[in-house]
Amino acid sequence: MIRNSLRDEGIDLSRIFIIPIPDILMNSVWAYHVSTYTPKFDVVFARNPLVIRIFKEAGYKVEVPPPFNREKYNSTYIRRLIILNENWSELVPKAVYDFIIKNKGDQRLREIVGTDK
Repeated sequence: MIRNSLRDEGIDLSRIFIIPIPDILMNSVWAYHVSTYTPKFDVVFARNPLVIRIFKEAGYKVEVPPPFNREKYNSTYIRRLIILNENWSELVPKAVYDFIIKNKGDQRLREIVGTDK
């Protein structure tokens, strides 16, 4: 979904790495752990205060992106709209919407929130 959304925005995917990094639940070595999974980097973008502190203490430059409308662009809110069968398509990139619909993610979500009564 992320790659498709970036591609739709015209971003050169040859310059993008999407790397899943398992959590180790050890803040003191988190920055080093991340660096073992990624190519060299000099800047970290984060809004999370703990992430900011960890990477600053490890000597990285940290950029804090501007806030966004978290009440509107919120995964819990979007899932609620999907479950209630309300319009949510304008809250996600088209590639994300298409992927969820193609894989019946909306239907699956409605099924798992049902009860067995």
